[in-house]
Amino acid sequence: MICAISGEVPEEPVVSKKTGHLFEKRLVERHVEDFGKCPVTGEPLTMDDLMPVKTNKAVKPRPLQAASIPGLLGMFQIEWDQLMLSHFALEQQLHTARQELSHALYQHDAACRVIARLKKERDEARTLLTLAERHVPLPASTTANDSTFNNGKRAADDVNMDHDGKRSLPGISADIIADLTDCNTLLSQQRKKRQIPSTLAPVDALERYTQLSSHPLHKTNRPGILSVDIHPSKDIIATGGVDTNAIVFDRTSGQILSTLSGHSKKVTSVKFVPKDDFFVTASADKTVRVWQGSEDGNYNCRHVLKDHTAEVQAVTVHATNNYVVSASLDSTWCFYDLTSGSCLTQVGDTSDGDGYTSAAFHPDGLILGTGTSQANVRIWDVKSQSNVAKFEGHSGPVSAISFSENGYFLATAADDGVKLWDLRKLRNFRTFAPYDSNTSTNSVDFDHSGSYLAIAGSDIRVYQVANVKSEWNCVKTFPDLSGTGKATSVKFGPNAQYLTVGSMDRNLRIFGLPGDSAEE
Repeated sequence: MICAISGEVPEEPVVSKKTGHLFEKRLVERHVEDFGKCPVTGEPLTMDDLMPVKTNKAVKPRPLQAASIPGLLGMFQIEWDQLMLSHFALEQQLHTARQELSHALYQHDAACRVIARLKKERDEARTLLTLAERHVPLPASTTANDSTFNNGKRAADDVNMDHDGKRSLPGISADIIADLTDCNTLLSQQRKKRQIPSTLAPVDALERYTQLSSHPLHKTNRPGILSVDIHPSKDIIATGGVDTNAIVFDRTSGQILSTLSGHSKKVTSVKFVPKDDFFVTASADKTVRVWQGSEDGNYNCRHVLKDHTAEVQAVTVHATNNYVVSASLDSTWCFYDLTSGSCLTQVGDTSDGDGYTSAAFHPDGLILGTGTSQANVRIWDVKSQSNVAKFEGHSGPVSAISFSENGYFLATAADDGVKLWDLRKLRNFRTFAPYDSNTSTNSVDFDHSGSYLAIAGSDIRVYQVANVKSEWNCVKTFPDLSGTGKATSVKFGPNAQYLTVGSMDRNLRIFGLPGDSAEE
């Protein structure tokens, strides 16, 4: 007797009253429960139609293969082969599943990055739209009711005109002048007691400086770094590029912290402001932007300052960290309140038709130096906004200006090299002409202690600062490793422990002692 379903001898045989077929009881009962019909003929079938068949209990004979050792070995071999084939099939399925999982994870990661980029672009677009809406001229009725714009500039700027039809500015108030004077007094007293720090890099260390790292920060299709600044209390560096972006870079980790986009033309000047984590950029698009750092490390644009009518070439931050001055080729410089973004005064001197190409505050804050496109250097009294001195002698635009922390020396750079000025006697006491007549000097920087002076042109040179009568020795010359032959900006790190250089390629280069790490 053979089961019609399994083809095996049934343990509990039952027979169908309707069809006469023999089945294993448990198999046919399950089929009837599921389908309600005979598994062979397909006729309707119920449990009552199944009749058990009585059989004698007998031991099942062993198969012929199990009757001998070779037969058993053959059976084991067959089972082993089946096991190996099954194992191989499982490994293939596992490998396929892993590949599918890896592909799915990659797609998920790519989707997350696309979403993050789109969110960033959306936020930037919203910011630009908000800023554009702020600068749309308001109807006369609205202007009469509103006192300020959201970007901090006074709405009255559009309606408060003097009798000549020029915009009327509030000017530098007596309270601000008192703030500037107090800062000057404090810093002057501190300077007299200041000692050269013990952590300042010695001359023999500077002589061993070499390139430690090079970081491609800006776009390849529009290379060129035009300005570099270093945060006074954090180990972060900022660069402004031809690609219209400013980059905030962490020297310790070697990572970009934030890319500041918003200018429509090259970024000509960048400055950190330690107070309230402000950051200022100037651009050839005639604007100055004030940014503020957030908890996530990004910088958000707080103000867009549109008071100039030509390229803004430089920005410089006052020692109080409350005010900033911008200098432009429109022959004016503007004095801004950082918090409100309001222009307090705009000083112009069109007598010679000189546009301003560089600017810097004196360390004490009451004197402002500006370089012009006509090779002149002007010294201004900030309190009265009057031109108190004028230095002549350069050839070509004055590309950079730097005051020494000793308060006496001023270094200026132009096509003909670097000139050093004694502010006590208002005269030029030394000139460096390191390059030929076709190579301009693009940048100059005193370190914070006033012990070293760095200049940048077709190479980078570091001089040891001496007095008016003594010789200023060149202690180190670094080649321009960019291959462009034009180093555009140079800046000393704290205590001259390293030197940052920007060139007309996209890389920021850091020079220091071999073996020194960013953590040190």
